[in-house]
Amino acid sequence: MGPIPLRVLLPLTVLAVVVAAAAEESDEYTWPQWKVPLVRKRRTVPLSTPEFSAPFQPELSGTCGIECQRRLPSPSLDALEHFLSYETVYENGTRTFTSVSVQGLSEATAWSGNVSSNSRHKREVYGTDTRFTISDKQYSTKYPFSTSVKISTGCSGVLVSPKHVLTAAHCIHSGKDYLDGVQKLRVGILKEKSRRGKGGKGRGGRGKAKRRKGGNGKEEVQEKEEINRKEQRKEKSKGRKSRSRRSAESEKPSFRWTRVKQTQVPKGWIKGAADGLAADFDYAVLELKKAPKVKHMDLGVIPSIKKLPAGRIHFSGFDDDRPGNLVYRFCSVSQESQDLLYQYCDAKPGSSGSGVYIRLKEPGQKKWKRKIIGVFSGHQWVDVTGDGRQQDYNVAVRITPLKYAQICYWVHGTSSECQIA
Repeated sequence: MGPIPLRVLLPLTVLAVVVAAAAEESDEYTWPQWKVPLVRKRRTVPLSTPEFSAPFQPELSGTCGIECQRRLPSPSLDALEHFLSYETVYENGTRTFTSVSVQGLSEATAWSGNVSSNSRHKREVYGTDTRFTISDKQYSTKYPFSTSVKISTGCSGVLVSPKHVLTAAHCIHSGKDYLDGVQKLRVGILKEKSRRGKGGKGRGGRGKAKRRKGGNGKEEVQEKEEINRKEQRKEKSKGRKSRSRRSAESEKPSFRWTRVKQTQVPKGWIKGAADGLAADFDYAVLELKKAPKVKHMDLGVIPSIKKLPAGRIHFSGFDDDRPGNLVYRFCSVSQESQDLLYQYCDAKPGSSGSGVYIRLKEPGQKKWKRKIIGVFSGHQWVDVTGDGRQQDYNVAVRITPLKYAQICYWVHGTSSECQIA
């Protein structure tokens, strides 16, 4: 995306200040507290070694949409325990299957009803591209962008602990077999070091980053302002092409790659991606062999995005059409079900697996905090009406109390730290 005109940024800045001021007076901007069910291990058994031969599928079809899901009976406790049971694949190629039990399900707060909107935006990228390339290393390697990682199978992911990455299940498993390359799976973290030296003492370096901190409700605008300043500097140096080319080469993104120790995928996905319910479980967790020294982003649970005053989601990933670059975007949610978020955030293959986040206040505090509330699955053809007719959306899998309990259990290895979201 090109430079953002100042006449566009100024109204956005004013709007952000007004929204932030209103937020101080409203509990609607506060993270809700959830009583989370407990997911506990029952039994683990060894399985045969996978073939690791499945091709990557960038686009899924046949997803059971909102109207379709309304007609389905509520899953029984046995069915939920089956969906949340999981496979673990280790770096030596072996795998196990773990069955689980779910306790305290009735204590979890019920979700609100489905919310929809007739507003229609863009599919993948149509017309004006609203994505922002974070090309400045001194910015892309700072929180929250630094939590975004690249998966060696061609997807994105997000750090949810010092050594765990949340991504999409279809980036690991086709529904029938693990993808080619998963046996040697790696995760790439953007390097901070550049020719100027670590920390970047030039323009846009560490000193300027400190001045950008703070400011309730302004960060999205500041993110775009920084990108705009970068683009304006490029425009001023058009007459010095050779120098610009050398500068671009010095800023070319590079990754520090880390091997994956083990991968966990829910059984709800490993039953054939053609099954409509599979999209609800399109998430996986990767445990890294070595924890990178990068801040992670916590998980959060929110019953409705559209009922929030802003109603927007944000995510950053490594889109295929901008190789190696981190791409940030935000948009409104068009429709939402209990398990999926339907929207038209501009995205391309490669961004699948990105962590979808929002920013709310911590309970009883004025401090704002970003949390991951979903995983971007990608462009999908969805059965919205239940009669087989397909409509295309960009879809994200939302973190429900049950999924929070499972992912938290995978990360901590115990359910004792996963009772409150």
